[in-house]
Amino acid sequence: MTPIHRRTALALASATAGLSSARAQTGDFPNKPLRIIVPYTPGGTTDIATRLVAEPLARALGQPVVIENRPGANSILGVGVAATSPPDGHTMVMVLPAHAANATLQAGRLPFDPLAFAPVSLVVQAPLVLAGSRHVPAQNLREYLDYARARPGQVNYGSSGIGATAHLAMEDLQLRTGLRMVHVPYRGTQPALADLMAGHIGMMFDTYSTLKPQFEAGNIRPLGIATATRPSFAAELPTIIEGGLPDFVVSSWCMLLAPPRTPQAIVDRLSAEVGRIVRQPAMAQRLQEIGFVVEGRPSADTGTFLRAEVTRWAGVIRSADVKVDG
Repeated sequence: MTPIHRRTALALASATAGLSSARAQTGDFPNKPLRIIVPYTPGGTTDIATRLVAEPLARALGQPVVIENRPGANSILGVGVAATSPPDGHTMVMVLPAHAANATLQAGRLPFDPLAFAPVSLVVQAPLVLAGSRHVPAQNLREYLDYARARPGQVNYGSSGIGATAHLAMEDLQLRTGLRMVHVPYRGTQPALADLMAGHIGMMFDTYSTLKPQFEAGNIRPLGIATATRPSFAAELPTIIEGGLPDFVVSSWCMLLAPPRTPQAIVDRLSAEVGRIVRQPAMAQRLQEIGFVVEGRPSADTGTFLRAEVTRWAGVIRSADVKVDG
């Protein structure tokens, strides 16, 4: 055999071995129904994104995909269930940025390592929008910030809870601008939004889909969206960058993770299916109508993104000295 033929034969043998190894890892996966744990109550952003993906994923895999809502402890309870599930690809968990923030907020108290999970896919992002109360005598972002700057410690802002993305985004904004506002944490978004409309708080961050009806009704004032450029679904909104805060980009996001030690071949198959599903034109349009930016990133990119988010929010949490009870 000539050297060239020998190298060709070795390459073919290596490729065949790789395929055999992948088949050995995936076996007859999936061979039973899958479940996606949502560590939040039904009806929220995470739940909606999960249910949109679950049905076409079931068709693609030939097995039912069951949604299991396990709310509690800022996602820790549901994620903990996923962490101890068999690493065979039949269980996943859909997490939000709270998962990244908990690595710092709950350091030493978590029953799992947030970075030990197998990253399946960053499914979508939901850019945050800053909204202002109409009871504040200001018209745009700069005027609202000037109003708060002139009243250190007197202007309240709300969020859905300590450590929520909306809370940490405002802490980041304060760090960047030197503002000193008072955080009022609520048990969920709706009570905070009601107090924003009533004028009990001056500002809050949340997703566009949550705030849009109140913008349209004239109950609150849109101040800016935290994206690099205006997204198609909110083209009328100026970005916060346009309002004078360079590089201020913050999103909530939905990310699928599998239990630690799930075989990479299974993870890659799930990742490829999810990416294909969310990028299909009809699905992409539906997600954009809700206010999502379509992602469907592969496993490696998702892992890189998660590590960057853990680092980013760790910096904000430590600089702002954010604490949680317990």
